Amino acid sequence: MQENENNSRRSFLKSAATFAVAAAVTPVALAGEPGQQKKPVVTVKDDRSNSGRIRVAVLGVNGRGKSHIEEIMGISEKSNVEVAVLCDPDMNVLQKAAADFETKYGKKVRIEQNFRKVFDDKTIDAVTLATPNHWHALLTIWACQAGKDVYVEKPATHNIHEGKKMIEAAYKYNRIVQHGVQLRSSVAIREAVKNLEDGVIGRVYMSRGLVYRWRPDIGDQGISQTPPGLDYDLWCGPAPMRPFTKNLVHYNWHWHWNYGNGDVGNQGIHETDLCMWGLGVKTLPERITSMGGKFLWDDCKEVPEIQTSIYHYPKERKIIQFEVRNWCTNAEDGAGVGNIFYGDKGYMVIKGYDTYETYIGQKKEKGPARSEKGELTLHFQNWLEAIRARDMTIQHAPVQTGHLSSALAHLGNISYRLGRQLEFDPVAERFIGEGENEANNMLSRDYRAPYLLPDVV
Repeated sequence: MQENENNSRRSFLKSAATFAVAAAVTPVALAGEPGQQKKPVVTVKDDRSNSGRIRVAVLGVNGRGKSHIEEIMGISEKSNVEVAVLCDPDMNVLQKAAADFETKYGKKVRIEQNFRKVFDDKTIDAVTLATPNHWHALLTIWACQAGKDVYVEKPATHNIHEGKKMIEAAYKYNRIVQHGVQLRSSVAIREAVKNLEDGVIGRVYMSRGLVYRWRPDIGDQGISQTPPGLDYDLWCGPAPMRPFTKNLVHYNWHWHWNYGNGDVGNQGIHETDLCMWGLGVKTLPERITSMGGKFLWDDCKEVPEIQTSIYHYPKERKIIQFEVRNWCTNAEDGAGVGNIFYGDKGYMVIKGYDTYETYIGQKKEKGPARSEKGELTLHFQNWLEAIRARDMTIQHAPVQTGHLSSALAHLGNISYRLGRQLEFDPVAERFIGEGENEANNMLSRDYRAPYLLPDVV
């Protein structure tokens, strides 16, 4: 990159304080001409996180947040970082997490039930988000506004419109926003994608995402009293305030549309991300169709147990297929959660987050392969390195990729819920053609006051 181009981009980003400029910073705008993707550099006025210890707050500590705590504390001395605050709307969960923290690490950790106190705390440099999906984007935006860098779990968003607002916020406030798809930092998977780009299986024209997970009947526990210690209003946040049920809190919200996105928007975001990355597509598709349903259980899940989605890129002559199966099924060349890429000279199988294999030609002769663990630790280290450098270009999973991989899942879910094939304009990120009005109404959601997604971030 030439120095004058570097200076120009830095000047552009510094001027991104207005909505009009921020709105122009989209994945399409950043893509540039084919093969010439522009990677802006983040520059900041303060250097608080560039030296000294990075103090992190973990928001949501019942499930995935436990891994965030373990990873950050595991690299605490090497990366000069620490978990300073735990935050969760359920005080029971919060107090147990704090007790476990003290037992494991030999020191106390501050707890907060309300995230607003975390955002107001000027001594907190960054936050990690492991809340339910419906909170991810809004908390990311508010964290950026508060001057915090963000590690946000997948999916980055609960709907497509949120992704564009997250991008605006990251650029306007010059924040490092890392999407929690750790396979982006896997040594083996990065090598696999490089091999795809180098033509090891020829011209790659199709990718498949596989999510074959064991998801049992969750029944229907009905309405009950809100448990003591849970701030249920805060838990619901921007979603509708429905009567409390154990079918939502604390895990099965994944299977209800107001809070989760089904398995394509849960485990599947790792795979939608890799589908796009390995296939080399940098925008959303033009044609989407998805079907499936509940064929197994008569429980209170709203999302499909079995779902097949097709995403077509006619101009690029490429296609993505995505399979969700929630019960008994075969693996495919050993992959149950993973990806398969097809080229005109062979195919590649991705198993989980850390293993790939290639098979060449009609005889399926073995090609390059690798298996290497440690990707989650590397992903957090990459985030922290980008924070210290104030440089998005060294991020493995920047905010744009979080928007696109999550949006791919949302497109499939919209097609499934409407029961029709849809046409999509990937530049405007709007549906077009038959059924466009109904589909475009599903690009966003109604937000419950005061938890409103801002029009201007």
